[in-house]
Amino acid sequence: MFIILVILPLLMAGLFIYVYKGGPTLPPETDVIIEEVLHGELPELIVGSTGYATSDGLPIWYESITPADYPKGVVMLLMGTGGDALIWPPQFVQAFVQAGYQLIRTDHRGTGMSDWVKNWDRKNPYTIADMAGDALAVLDALQIEKAHLVGLSMGGMIAQEIAIQQPERVASLTLLMTSGYIGDPELPGLSSRYFLTSLLKGLPLLKYRLLGGEKNLIKERLAKTIAASGYDGLDIRETAVLVLYDLRRRRGINLRGAWQHQTAVTISGSRYEKLKTVNVPTLVIHGTADQIIPIAHGQKLVATIPTAKGIWLDGLGHIFPVPHMEALLADIIRHLDSD
Repeated sequence: MFIILVILPLLMAGLFIYVYKGGPTLPPETDVIIEEVLHGELPELIVGSTGYATSDGLPIWYESITPADYPKGVVMLLMGTGGDALIWPPQFVQAFVQAGYQLIRTDHRGTGMSDWVKNWDRKNPYTIADMAGDALAVLDALQIEKAHLVGLSMGGMIAQEIAIQQPERVASLTLLMTSGYIGDPELPGLSSRYFLTSLLKGLPLLKYRLLGGEKNLIKERLAKTIAASGYDGLDIRETAVLVLYDLRRRRGINLRGAWQHQTAVTISGSRYEKLKTVNVPTLVIHGTADQIIPIAHGQKLVATIPTAKGIWLDGLGHIFPVPHMEALLADIIRHLDSD
């Protein structure tokens, strides 16, 4: 009874203080910049042609951006768990267009302007193979025979599946921070210690979600970015514009979609045996300090895919965008150009 009457209220008070006072400190200019974005004219972030492909009866949104000159190829970007097309930084998107490639980015099912799969069933979920079918449906809708696939985390798993299902449609693979088998018993996975530490660090970020409103949701994204990768390269204005655009002109973030995606990743099983037959130029990029998908997964991909080579980013965790993005983009574009 003493614990209930005395200790429990103290614990609850401590948790309340931790949530509302904890978390990374936002830069001092944050409020001013956010207010300017909130009350300014919102720029147009969708600069290409848009449309919907149909996959398994679901509408899948896409954007296609064409360079000024005749494109020397097509690049399709495949985002990670819970992320829609706008998570790709404008710098990353424009780099491929400026290099002469037609750029396609899509909203995965469960995100953005694509179908949010409200009737999703945990006992009969969609799979990574289904999501690969979504991407192929977009290529079909645009009458594109072959594309360079650039996939981040879950997006890299989708890219692998496309290369397995229809290798003739893949000009090259760029696999960032991903795995050929997330449940590989021979490789390290997400440790319970790191999971609990991340969960505790993430609790203070809940205050922004609980308080709600556009300003707090922008602060939430900023705080998550700082918590993951620090202050280096943080662009407050760009982040504020991206979040606000998603809230005002699209449908925002679907938290259920992230859960659906994580389930698809978990049940996807091993692709190793089939990846041994993949014969397209493959670049694997992985951070040496990745604790979500440890670097051993990237190294095994290089050892498994006959044509693969690796770039290891020293000291980098499972974060995106990465510091020194220009150097990474140059490596990827060299890889595409060499095909």
